[in-house]
Amino acid sequence: MEFSQFNTNALMEITSRPDLVFVRGQGSWLEDHAGKRYLDFVQGWAVNTLGHCAPEMQKALLEQSKLLMNPSPAFYNLPSIELAERLTGASVFDRVFFANSGGEANEGAIKLARKWGQVNKKGAYKIITMNHGFHGRTLATMSASGKPGWDKMFAPQVEGFPKAEINDLESVRKLIDDQTVAIMLEPVQGEAGVIPASKEFMQGLRKLADEHKLLFIVDEVQTGMGRTGTMFAYQQSDVVPDIMTLAKGIGGGVPLAALLARQEVCVFSHGDQGGTYNGNPLMAAVGVAVFDALAAPGFMESVNARAKQLSEGLLALSAKYGMKGERGMGLLRALVMDRDDGPAIVEAARNLSPNGLLLNAPRGNLLRFMPALNVTAEEIDTMLTQLDGLIAQVRKA
Repeated sequence: MEFSQFNTNALMEITSRPDLVFVRGQGSWLEDHAGKRYLDFVQGWAVNTLGHCAPEMQKALLEQSKLLMNPSPAFYNLPSIELAERLTGASVFDRVFFANSGGEANEGAIKLARKWGQVNKKGAYKIITMNHGFHGRTLATMSASGKPGWDKMFAPQVEGFPKAEINDLESVRKLIDDQTVAIMLEPVQGEAGVIPASKEFMQGLRKLADEHKLLFIVDEVQTGMGRTGTMFAYQQSDVVPDIMTLAKGIGGGVPLAALLARQEVCVFSHGDQGGTYNGNPLMAAVGVAVFDALAAPGFMESVNARAKQLSEGLLALSAKYGMKGERGMGLLRALVMDRDDGPAIVEAARNLSPNGLLLNAPRGNLLRFMPALNVTAEEIDTMLTQLDGLIAQVRKA
């Protein structure tokens, strides 16, 4: 089938896309309209926890679709209760509100924090966030994000999100005033180029929050659900947040997100929060299947083994080509290059023959790796070998 047969003009233009249409996927591999296969180390931006079309997910979708798809969030349904029990049982949180996307979950976290401020802090509403952070694409979450240029894109911004610097506790402390209600950050800044918050910084934020009676919010949209080698990234810092958001990996490829909070923070009144599809049993059933796969004996050990393999392989490439090392947590990693080769390597990787390779360059000098959590050792070796050749090819050109 030729690409020219597809009327892509019917889709709204919101990003530059290559001339290919993906038609099927399995595990770490995708296939396009022409039958070409691609080893996928993007996986929908850390979404496909178990790879493409995981059998567990297919089974959950099929079985639940025969029972109940959407009774309305005005009623309880079994899969949402089962998933909420699993998430609270595996974390420090007591309550869950389900949503459909990371932006929606983060919007809910902002609303919950502001409502808590109305109830407990005389209307305090400011949430300190981080420069270069990314929290979503609603107006409030864009305002909370510290992405350069976003402050003017759909101006005026939603007010009340002063920006600090990740891993600089003093920059946070300086912003606290009597209108501050919370501190919010990603445990690893993904879009900024995979920059982890240090354990000391995370613990310092918890202490600051306690000192000033503030909420501590972790946005684990990208880092949650096993991505960093533990079920949730905050667990590696030995802190107890007040609110956490999840999306991406929680659904493994279907639209599912969650806002979790400790009991004393749950101040929503009836009618404060909702959503037509939120907690629908079809998506929640998939979430249960994904969670159970991640919680199975040996799964996280395998994630950490593959993370070590990927990290060591990237460090070897960095040393070979005189780059600036690699960083990340678990299977969310970045190769820090010494020049802006990223976009050229991404394009050359996709155009490889007979099989392409899908990579991501969030910055010109960075490559980000977000494979399926069940990626095999052989697939990582294949990617590293291909990447070695690609770097040599691009630098020669």
